[in-house]
Amino acid sequence: MKRLILVLPFLILSSFFVNAQSDQSGIRASLNLSNLYVDEVNDENTKPGFAVGVYFRKGISDQVSIQPEINYSLKGSQINYDGGFFTGSGKYRYNLSYVEIPVLANIHVGENLYFSAGPYIASLIAVKVKDVDGDGSINSVEEYDRDDFNTFDYGVAAGVGFDFSGGTAGVRYNYGLVDVAPDGNGLDNGKNSVLQFFIGFEF
Repeated sequence: MKRLILVLPFLILSSFFVNAQSDQSGIRASLNLSNLYVDEVNDENTKPGFAVGVYFRKGISDQVSIQPEINYSLKGSQINYDGGFFTGSGKYRYNLSYVEIPVLANIHVGENLYFSAGPYIASLIAVKVKDVDGDGSINSVEEYDRDDFNTFDYGVAAGVGFDFSGGTAGVRYNYGLVDVAPDGNGLDNGKNSVLQFFIGFEF
């Protein structure tokens, strides 16, 4: 099942490039409000980020379309430790950069409204951790070796959107099914959770 989840988005995406007669394609951007649900940490805060990329949409009936995307997505969380972050305590902002490929099925209701759901896979490309003061100023920034984390993530996405002349906009929620850092690094059993407010414009 895990292999199917990893391979299916690539198969569908490759079919779009082979037969590039998509009904709609364009660029998209989103505001990410992300969090990591970490075991034994009581104070976790949503961290703002962003995503940018391209989308392709192909109608398979009057009510259903398939929409693969390729996005750069900045996720993470701001976490307050009371004696954690390896040996210390304080406020730390995790910035996790991914290349992400969701493949969504859209159910269209009327001419403009649609509901989306489907899997995504993602590859971690960079990890930065910021040491943050109580007033929000940054004391230091450390870049970590991506190999100390799970370099692949996969999960599910669902949302609602609205098409307008020349583009689309909406809200989507992504939930990861893989521990970001199973060996610790201050993120014991933490999984990605991202609420996105997105807008896209056709090419």
